[in-house]
Amino acid sequence: MDMGLRGKRALVCAGSKGLGRGCAEALAAEGVDLVLNARGAEALAATADHIRRHYGVRVDEVAGDITTDAGRAPVLAAARGADILVTNAGGPPPGLWSDWSRDDFIRAFDANLLTPVALMQALLPAMMERGWGRVVNITSFSVKAPIPQLGLSNTARAGLTGFVAGTARQVAARGVTINNLLPGIHATDRAISLDGSAAKARGISPEEVRKARAAEIPAGRYGTAEEFGAACAFLCSQHAGFILGQNLVIDGGALNATI
Repeated sequence: MDMGLRGKRALVCAGSKGLGRGCAEALAAEGVDLVLNARGAEALAATADHIRRHYGVRVDEVAGDITTDAGRAPVLAAARGADILVTNAGGPPPGLWSDWSRDDFIRAFDANLLTPVALMQALLPAMMERGWGRVVNITSFSVKAPIPQLGLSNTARAGLTGFVAGTARQVAARGVTINNLLPGIHATDRAISLDGSAAKARGISPEEVRKARAAEIPAGRYGTAEEFGAACAFLCSQHAGFILGQNLVIDGGALNATI
């Protein structure tokens, strides 16, 4: 299927690894030029070079912390006029509700709520003026099924979900769609980190944790960044203009729900 995206331009955050990279490569395969952001300059440069060589698209790389005003400024300057925005930021660490301070919540809100809001506020007006735009926020299936040890993430991402629900319906008539992708467990650095934390807490190996978690997924495995990226590319495509304000769960069937 031709996604109708050739010649478009996208900002992909946290695009050097994991799900962000999966989205970046899927868009690049459709002929989309990219502005890639990530905190690690070395990994970002390697990913940008790979995408240029394999897909023949333009890739502008901007290293920096997208969750800070100082880090966002050069990214937004490079991404001015982008047709597509893919927001993404690593989730806060796991823990117990009794251990989190106000500062912990503020950091979580900055990363997983206020940063994507700021990016949308910066890029949506031009999309609306042109009459076409796509925003995909990478959040978590925890907004539908909260994960007890990830209370900081649950709280911040639920706030973003509420913001998108209203905003998507305010911009839709101008040809702009906003949707959220809710990943379950994928084979990324984040999953490896969470597996390691769980293994340490339970006194077992990360491999045992991974095997047990995979067994709880109806698909019997962790997801891949490539299949996640393909879903992102479809939501950004010309064929998805009537899909807006939705929360698409990509979790191999782990969330046992009808709605």
